[in-house]
Amino acid sequence: MGKFYSQLEVLFEKLTSVATSILGNSITFIIAFALVLYWWTNSFFSTQDRHQIIGDIIFGTTFLSLFIIQKSFNKFSASLHLKINELVSSHDTARNAVLNVEAKTEREITELSKEYSELADQIMEMEDEIEQVDEKTEKK
Repeated sequence: MGKFYSQLEVLFEKLTSVATSILGNSITFIIAFALVLYWWTNSFFSTQDRHQIIGDIIFGTTFLSLFIIQKSFNKFSASLHLKINELVSSHDTARNAVLNVEAKTEREITELSKEYSELADQIMEMEDEIEQVDEKTEKK
């Protein structure tokens, strides 16, 4: 059952990656815009009341906004990943395991996150020990 879920998770991640790239594509927006224009022209010349026409306009605008938001998010995400990769690669002591982390599966990201959480806990413990030593030194 675990192996099936793992394969299903990988398939879902690939599907979402493809969907994200398709929805953020400029050509997809142009096709959607043409579709909305066609829909609007048909609805304006049919026997609809003004409330249905206003609803169609709002719905079409919302539909087109999906593509615009996805395109801007893809651009923002790509630039953010590029900046982070540059920072990680320029730092000698950084772990290169986090480079291109966006290409990793969700399970790999979760494992890396657990490692960094454990590292943060260790650092907190070390800082607590240092504070205790400093307090003992100040009392003397």
